[in-house]
Amino acid sequence: MEQINLNTNAKNTWCIGCGNFAILNAIRIVLKELIAEGTPAENFVLVSGIGCHAKIVDYININSFYSLHGRVVPVATAIKVANPSLNVICFSGDGDSYGEGLEHLLFAAKRNVDITMIIHNNRVYGLTTGQFTPTSPSGFKGRSTPYGNPEHPFNPLELMLASGASFVARGFSHGIDLLKKLFKEAILHKGFSIIDVLQVCVTFYNMYKYYDERVYEMDNHNELDFNQALVKAKEWDYNTDTKIPLGIFYRTQKPTFEANFHRLNKDVDRINGVKEILKNLNL
Repeated sequence: MEQINLNTNAKNTWCIGCGNFAILNAIRIVLKELIAEGTPAENFVLVSGIGCHAKIVDYININSFYSLHGRVVPVATAIKVANPSLNVICFSGDGDSYGEGLEHLLFAAKRNVDITMIIHNNRVYGLTTGQFTPTSPSGFKGRSTPYGNPEHPFNPLELMLASGASFVARGFSHGIDLLKKLFKEAILHKGFSIIDVLQVCVTFYNMYKYYDERVYEMDNHNELDFNQALVKAKEWDYNTDTKIPLGIFYRTQKPTFEANFHRLNKDVDRINGVKEILKNLNL
């Protein structure tokens, strides 16, 4: 395989032990593989939000776009609609897309926009030093909840399945081999794909021991069965001490948003073109 250098000269400022390193290393390997297999490097575009996760685009020598907080999805959707031949890969945090940008995420899943969402879910606002997020467990003590989080977390996988996502998966930052598999499968998937990565923040919410004792990779799971995917997604609700399944929960094929968008607009252009001809003929 041809050696491709995707490194940059940007200084990495993540904390030692941060789960983001696993995501960075996995996506670099996958991008190298896809480029070596024939996809031009210029056909990839990375989009990031605001948070520690966002720095990842500084460390990969691929076209990229920094969006505003919670606005990864609309930027990525615009890029994909403008040029459907591009592979748009998005990096976002649990606060970024499950909080600020949740409405965009839901509609991207509903519309089946052909983008890949990689969620760095550390269950804490790490960049702003430790506030709770939509996936923080009840009782979480952080900067904004010193006496404990009074809310229950929601289950993003259940939410994405209900919203119509055509590829739903979960990984863990202590499992780079699985991450590589999930990232590549998601990028190659035609439609909206999301990988919820349990990405540990060692500084403000170190969950390595907790996850290491509970995660397992699913075996004999039917990825085409929506109901089975929903059952597996509900097995761990981000708030209990049950076992945590990893892998691809669900995938299906259906028309993408950008394909429908361009097909309908071609019809409009054709109809308007006929009207213009008739007008010129005074008919």
